[in-house]
Amino acid sequence: ATSSTHSIGPSFGKVPYDAVADFTPISHVGNAPSIMLVPNTSPARTVKEWVDYAKKNPGKLNYASSGNGTVVHLGTEYFKAQANLFLVHIPYRGTALAIPDLVSGKVDVLFDSLPSGLPHVKEGRLRALGITSLKRSPLLPDVPAISDTLPGWESVTWFGLYGPKGLPAELATRLSNGVNQALQDPDVKERLARLGIDPVGGTPAQFAAMANADRAKWKKIITDRKITAE
Repeated sequence: ATSSTHSIGPSFGKVPYDAVADFTPISHVGNAPSIMLVPNTSPARTVKEWVDYAKKNPGKLNYASSGNGTVVHLGTEYFKAQANLFLVHIPYRGTALAIPDLVSGKVDVLFDSLPSGLPHVKEGRLRALGITSLKRSPLLPDVPAISDTLPGWESVTWFGLYGPKGLPAELATRLSNGVNQALQDPDVKERLARLGIDPVGGTPAQFAAMANADRAKWKKIITDRKITAE
């Protein structure tokens, strides 16, 4: 499962299942942060400079997303709310389609996944200002966390394992322990890193608490910002 299936989707109320009652939490496998990308022509070289620039140009800047109701859309709206910005939303059918417009400067900012966005940064086509996890990622150690500028701001896609409803607690714990052990394996870590995922692990209870908090966060953003999936 991911944050799309168990946090964002249920917050829109359009999934044919109960994200809590119909599943048994097993383990929080990992988090995939995104990076804040801007064109090389952008006057900003830090998150703070970009926020200041956007505040001086309300309504003149835009942002791309992978579509209405996606984590990219919601995360950027969360960013707008916390930074008190007025940005115009331009939804695409996936972030890959937005990259050419970002490179050319038609789009002012995009929060993209590491596997998708990082190659453009390394090849010098785009500039990375910040990462969306609360701390710097070992996958991109030179890029600061956006939370350094906007305290507490975070937007990651999480991945986890659930079992069916009624899975015995001892079995869930045994499976969770197996996942935790696997996440320590260097080969597993390397494979996850190629996917842009930071391993997490933990107990079933910790996974359930994280998912509940994440669902509540997105539900509030959806309600406060009057966001729809259409």
